[in-house]
Amino acid sequence: MTVTQERPMTYAKMRGLVSFFSALLRGKKVGFSDLLHKFVASQQLCQHMDTHKLLLQKSKLKKGKGKESPVSSVDTETSQMKPSDFEYLKVIGRGSFGKVLLARHRKQGKCYAVKVLQKQMIVERKEQRHVMVERSVLLKGLQHPFLVGLHFAFQTPKTLYFVLDYINGGELFYHLQRQGSFPELRCAFYAAEIAMALGYLHSLDIVYRDLKPENILLDSEGHVMLTDFGLCKEDVAIGGVMNTICGTPEYLAPEVLQGHPYGSAVDWWGLGAVLFEMLYGLPPFFSRNKAKMLENILHAPLKLHCCVSQAARSMLRGLLERDVSKRLGGIRDLVELQEHSFFTSINWDDLLARKVTPPFIPKVTGPCDVSYIDREFTLQPVPASVNERCQAVGTSEVFPGFSFTNPVEYMTVQLVS
Repeated sequence: MTVTQERPMTYAKMRGLVSFFSALLRGKKVGFSDLLHKFVASQQLCQHMDTHKLLLQKSKLKKGKGKESPVSSVDTETSQMKPSDFEYLKVIGRGSFGKVLLARHRKQGKCYAVKVLQKQMIVERKEQRHVMVERSVLLKGLQHPFLVGLHFAFQTPKTLYFVLDYINGGELFYHLQRQGSFPELRCAFYAAEIAMALGYLHSLDIVYRDLKPENILLDSEGHVMLTDFGLCKEDVAIGGVMNTICGTPEYLAPEVLQGHPYGSAVDWWGLGAVLFEMLYGLPPFFSRNKAKMLENILHAPLKLHCCVSQAARSMLRGLLERDVSKRLGGIRDLVELQEHSFFTSINWDDLLARKVTPPFIPKVTGPCDVSYIDREFTLQPVPASVNERCQAVGTSEVFPGFSFTNPVEYMTVQLVS
């Protein structure tokens, strides 16, 4: 879509212009962390949060939870993957502890996204628990059509390897950066698939906590795939609460900023912020001044222009409700969203079965296509360290139980050997 000259620069485009200054971004991250904690410390608790009213009952997805059989791995001593089992083709992303690489399995020929994490950095920042939570949630992703799943996990003395679905239709951020905003029907489609992914996680007592356009991918058919589960919190039943301040500033719920206990409803606020950005091109309370933006999230009125439908405005008001007990999804979780008029056109059963044709289908040439991956990453050289000559190790005192091999794919590898 061509952006007219009169159209203001969107937040996604503005961020894209400076994204390659990685050192500067790292500095900003540290600065924001200090600012956020100072800001929260200065806030007075203006009202008592009525936790009794929060999230009183589970989503319908909770039914049958006990009937699900977890994915089992085969004997890691005889089937352990190792770095040399893969050919590393391109850098396709980066994170706090390493890079994400496009890799092809040498025997079966399938392409994967391999997340390579440096153990020393993880241990120095005391993030071992978050890594193991991410592994646990990734395994559950194999059972849902809108969650990125884990196929293999292995470790060497210095490095952890997550071998994931390679989703090559681009980040939602990538497409917003180029188009500015989306038509309402396209927004409703993405929001519905995201909601189903979040509802599924909530049904397993998992709160996602980091919804943003960079963590929402499109697959080759145009369906949503939620990724990056490093900030997930497990064992939080609907009605349960957390206190950790984490997430991305533009999408933080007010109860998180205020230091209040919070629950799974923070994910519905995050969905509201992402939906707002898809419709209008900017997060709902955005300011270039971070302190001002945080103040806006807590106190500024929600401004909804009439260029979108009444149903869309109603949905945004419901999701971006500061009173958690009144927030859409705050009591009956996903079911409340499914009943909203904004999703009148959505057949939820067909959506879950991936029978609904996406409004946009990426033009990819094959399963290893990188045309929708930012060139900031793909032009970087593949680190030589990923091809460690050492064998993978089955256990580690720091990361016990990390290694995993999907039994179905293990059998496929054996058949083509």
